Amino acid sequence: MTTIPTRLAKLATPSSSIAEARRRSINAYRAWYRSAPEIVALYALNISPSWVRLKIRQDFERNRAITDLKIIDMLLLKNQQEYQETMNCWKQEPHLMHWFKQYEDPQPPQTFLDKFYAGRDDPKQVSSF
Repeated sequence: MTTIPTRLAKLATPSSSIAEARRRSINAYRAWYRSAPEIVALYALNISPSWVRLKIRQDFERNRAITDLKIIDMLLLKNQQEYQETMNCWKQEPHLMHWFKQYEDPQPPQTFLDKFYAGRDDPKQVSSF
């Protein structure tokens, strides 16, 4: 596939109101959502498009409560940059699989022996030295 750097480029225009920022974020979400099968195919991922859509949904939901217009604009700009890099194949598979890292991480050790086996120290006891 030929990479065209300006294929998905957009101007960084600030939003004039919360309603406009909401519209822009919904459009960004739709673009990601529709691109999930293409992302899986482009990078030959061993996951289904529904997993990609789930992760996209979680990322958008995590920032749902933000009401500051400047922060929303900054997040939309970063979102567009991430989308352009992903769709133009400027990433490699490990960059995308990093999105799903939290699902693969084991639970943090709870007991003393589990922490000892994992090589983690208890911060309360280490600071007492």
